[in-house]
Amino acid sequence: MKKLMIAFLLMLTMTAQADIATPHSDRRSENVMTKTQDGTYIVNTTTLADDVEGYAGATPLEVHIKKNKIVKVVVLKNMDGPKYNAKVKKEMLTKYEGMDVKKGTVQDVDAVTGATFTSKAMQENIRRAVDYYKKHK
Repeated sequence: MKKLMIAFLLMLTMTAQADIATPHSDRRSENVMTKTQDGTYIVNTTTLADDVEGYAGATPLEVHIKKNKIVKVVVLKNMDGPKYNAKVKKEMLTKYEGMDVKKGTVQDVDAVTGATFTSKAMQENIRRAVDYYKKHK
């Protein structure tokens, strides 16, 4: 029992030291952007925009960018519900496809009536993804 307690305390100490050695801001940037073999960058906003909330919580996305153009936007698991997500995906997210990201911040696309909180949150997620892409590609 004593050995088990010592091992537990040792593990706890090592974990705390790892947290001190790796600031939260560094951990947040891990796995935010990946590049595929065909040159597409995929920016995941799960940690990048974890403070952006839709109707029922965070609304993370994957923004796919190739040759400085948004190829597609994929809605990741969130709590806003399938009805709102489907509406925003159909009526708003497809409008970002083909949009040039080189010319400053991505322009606003009108929010979806009936899913305003969700669509505004997704707009902010896209803005942050594009800004991250431009700074880190």
